[in-house]
Amino acid sequence: MKVFVTGAASHLAAALLPRLLAAPGVQAVTGLDVRASGYAHPRYREIRADLCRADWDALLRGQDALVHLAYVVMRGHLPLARMRAVNVDGAQRLFDAAAHLPRVVHLSSASVYGNGENLAESAPSAPLPGFHYAQHKAQLEAWLEAHHPQVVRLRPHVILGPRAQPFLRRLAGTRFYPKTPDGLPHYQFIHEDDVADAILAALQRPAAGPYNLAYPMTFTLRELAARGGRRPIGLPLWVIGALHHGAWLLAGSGGEPGWLAGLGGSLTLDCRRAERELGWRARRGPEARLK
Repeated sequence: MKVFVTGAASHLAAALLPRLLAAPGVQAVTGLDVRASGYAHPRYREIRADLCRADWDALLRGQDALVHLAYVVMRGHLPLARMRAVNVDGAQRLFDAAAHLPRVVHLSSASVYGNGENLAESAPSAPLPGFHYAQHKAQLEAWLEAHHPQVVRLRPHVILGPRAQPFLRRLAGTRFYPKTPDGLPHYQFIHEDDVADAILAALQRPAAGPYNLAYPMTFTLRELAARGGRRPIGLPLWVIGALHHGAWLLAGSGGEPGWLAGLGGSLTLDCRRAERELGWRARRGPEARLK
């Protein structure tokens, strides 16, 4: 199998590429990104190109599978139109060109649900207002369902691990948490290696449509802040919102203000479909979140 991977310089690709090239039956991997990945392997070839301008008919010729990891999640000061061009418009053009491939895997996100508890894949899409990343993922998923329903759409919860997004690593390591009257909401996470395992399973087994990915244990942000015996410090949500908004305006860091909307409600997933159809199960628990 020859596999093409977009977003080859992403945090998740750093976890996926070595596992992919070690998998039985994978002959070669081609990666595409606007940045260099720094990864090297005798059977790995890298292409530096813009997802929105790539000649996909030529690039996908001779390939057997596509894994689409490229997206903009932390917009910073990037214009919203450019973010959408990558996350939606460019991805649609890619999937149209890849329609002939036997295996196509798209990394979506649990954020398409908005909030809810123990949600299965049949739950309606309801991305949170102002959370453009989640809205783009939901728009692309709806388009795929209508035009390319054979595409596997993986919906991981918050991805943690040694290569995780720096913002998420900082969030997982802070002692501060938003103070709520009942100590809620509840969340889950997924380790990057478990996501890589799910991608490999989707390439190797008959599969189509959406699959939730999360470690079954739930946690509150207070419990996360107390990790390692630390004394957690609760702050009103409006204080966290003001600090976050200021950091985004001044430095473009920490994600858009819409990210904070998710702190208002729980989001937990039912992952039995992935277990049943992909033979997949999350195996790395809280002790491996940042390792």
